[in-house]
Amino acid sequence: MPRQTHWIIGPGAIGRLLALRLVQHGQRVMLIGRRPLPGHQTLITPEGAASTLEVTTRTGPPQGFPDVVHLTTKAYAAEAAYAALAGHLPAHTPLVLWQNGFHSQPRLSARHPGPVLCATTTEGAYVEADDRVVHAGHGDTAIGCLDGGHTVLAESLAGLLSDAGLPTRAVSDIRQRLWQKLAVNAAINPLVARYRIRNGELRDARYRKEVEGIIAEVAEVMQAEGIAPPAGTGLEGWRALVWKVVEATAANRASMLQDVLAGRPTEHEAILGPLVSAATCHGLATPQLEALLATMNGH
Repeated sequence: MPRQTHWIIGPGAIGRLLALRLVQHGQRVMLIGRRPLPGHQTLITPEGAASTLEVTTRTGPPQGFPDVVHLTTKAYAAEAAYAALAGHLPAHTPLVLWQNGFHSQPRLSARHPGPVLCATTTEGAYVEADDRVVHAGHGDTAIGCLDGGHTVLAESLAGLLSDAGLPTRAVSDIRQRLWQKLAVNAAINPLVARYRIRNGELRDARYRKEVEGIIAEVAEVMQAEGIAPPAGTGLEGWRALVWKVVEATAANRASMLQDVLAGRPTEHEAILGPLVSAATCHGLATPQLEALLATMNGH
């Protein structure tokens, strides 16, 4: 792929990981945030290698026009970040949304006049300092349009990201994948944030019943929405998936827990809100999800 200009809005862990991988691959990158950042950023790979790279950083839209815009803010900040940027973009500019949940994606897909792709990733990363990001673990990324369109663009970007060291597949079912990830996140992240525990502690008897109750409500919503678990069927498929993720991430402090401990806003609304709204639309009772959402709103 020829050299392109990528604007990356939101210099958190995923935003910086994306920026540095693209810079390493010879792409032009503008990293845009709310406050100034050092122009040299260090990337620590999962293997422990360190690379310090020069990245252009801005606190507002730069001059010129991008070939692609990646919105890597938290879900609750996505629409405001887009609004601040929209007037600086040609109508045809591709927009890639990297948010958790299923809140901002349909809204921005309807709002942006150009192509909109959504990405979901299992890459592990965290910011260690203003000038340092740790790529904590390799993962996989899927990218696609909510209506299954823009396949050529999705395949082109998937190839570029893969070549840059972030294995990515273009998919036609990104909507289903976003719902699947949301289902797992809903059963894990708000609870570990509420109780301030690591993921693996959800297996303890004192938390397990609550997790099982959330999974049961999520499974009903998923069935009503026509979303199947990646493997298995029905409630048992969702149970197997959630507990598999808990096991695999047992030592993790979920990002929502990190946000709570740091006094930052969390993405609970983007994760729990769509489930509660969908349940209401389908006439389903989800008392545990609603109570958890209310608890997190008052956190």
